[in-house]
Amino acid sequence: MMTTKRSLAAHLAALVSVLLLGAPLTEAQTRVPRTLVWTAYDVGSAGYSQAASIGHAMQTKEGTTLRVIPAGNDVARQIPLVKRTAHFGALGAAFFLSQEGVMEFSAPEWGPQQVRILGAAWAAFNTGAASCGADSGIKTVYDLKGKRMAWVVGAPALNLNMTAFLAAGNLGWKDVQKLDFPSWGAAGRAVIEGKADCYIASTNSGPVYELASSPRKYSAAVVPEPTRDPAAWERLKKAAPYFEPNAATIGAPPISKDTPHQGATYGYPIVTTYAWQDAELVYQQTRMLYELFPVYKAAWPGNEGFALEAQRLKWVAPYHEGAVRYFKEKKVWTAELERYNQQLVRRQEVLGKAWDRAQDEAQKQKLGTAKFPELWMKIRTEELKQAGFDPYWETKFW
Repeated sequence: MMTTKRSLAAHLAALVSVLLLGAPLTEAQTRVPRTLVWTAYDVGSAGYSQAASIGHAMQTKEGTTLRVIPAGNDVARQIPLVKRTAHFGALGAAFFLSQEGVMEFSAPEWGPQQVRILGAAWAAFNTGAASCGADSGIKTVYDLKGKRMAWVVGAPALNLNMTAFLAAGNLGWKDVQKLDFPSWGAAGRAVIEGKADCYIASTNSGPVYELASSPRKYSAAVVPEPTRDPAAWERLKKAAPYFEPNAATIGAPPISKDTPHQGATYGYPIVTTYAWQDAELVYQQTRMLYELFPVYKAAWPGNEGFALEAQRLKWVAPYHEGAVRYFKEKKVWTAELERYNQQLVRRQEVLGKAWDRAQDEAQKQKLGTAKFPELWMKIRTEELKQAGFDPYWETKFW
C-alpha cells in the first residue's frame, strides 16, 4: 500500500509543473487564462497531491494547465496570492487565521485578509492530526506530555492545531519538548527518523504512509468523542474553533474502515482566493472543481470530499461571489446561506476597521513591532464584540 501511495504522489507531481510568475496578472489573463496557478504545501503532502490530480483533470478535459507552487509553510503558501502571482491556494486552516489577523498574520505587513472560499475536501480522513511515531507510546492526546513535538516556523495553522491537541489533553507547550523545524516536510522527516515524536499531518498525507511503513509505525493521537469527554472538546475548540469531531476511515495503517481514528478534522485542502479575484475566473475554476469531480475522484484518497454535496456552505469564512454564482446555478445556495455569507463578509469589514484603528493607535503610542500584537488583540476584541461577533481569542495566545 505504501508503494502505491508514494508512486502515485510521484506520478501526480510529474504531471504538475511548478512556476512562480514574475509579474502581476493582467485583466485578460485573469478572466479565463489558459494556465492557472495554485499554491500548496510541499510535494508529497495531501494538499499538493490533491491539487495535482485536479490539475490533471483540468488539462485532459478542459485544456487548462494547472501549475502548483509548493511551499514549506502557511505564510509561504499565501504570499503568491497576496502578490497576485497565483490565482488560488490549496490552503489549510491558516486561511482562517489570516482572515482573523492572528499569529503570523498579526505582523504589520499582514493584518486581517479578505479571503474567499471556493470549496474544500470534506472526506473521511482527519485533517491536521497529531501524527506520531507509534513507538513513542502515544495513543490519545493525554499521552503527549513530555514528548518531542514539532513547531514549524511560519506555519500558524500547524502550530495552532498542535496547540489545540495539547489543550484537549489538558496540556500546553511547557508540558512537552518543543522542537523548531523550518518546514512541514522537515518536521515529517524528523518523526520518521526518530528525531521528533509528533507533527501535524492529515491521515492521508504521503509522508504518513511512509511513517506507517517505517520501523516506528504510525499512531495518530485520539481525541475522545465530545459525548465521552466534553471538557477536552471545549478546550480544543477554544484554541481552534474550525475543528469538528470525526472518525476517519481514510489514512495510513492502522487507520481503516474497520479501525477508524477518532479525532478532529476540517475540510482540506481549502481552495481559497481573495475577494478582489475576478468573479468570472472564480466561477470557471469553481465549475471545473465540481464538474470534473468524477474524473479526479479516485486519483487520491480523500478527493471524494470535493463532491458538491459534501460541501459545508456555512463555515468560518465567506465564499467568493464567483463560487456563489455556480452554487446558485446548481440550486444549492439558499437565502439563508446568502445572509450567513454576508455576515461573514461584514466580519471581515469589521476586522479591517479594527486593524486601521490599531495601526493608528500604535503610531500615536510609538509602539514597536514586538508590542503591536497585544494592542491589536485588544482593539480587535473590542470592535468584534461591539459588532456582535465572537472574537474567538481575546488576548495574544502565541
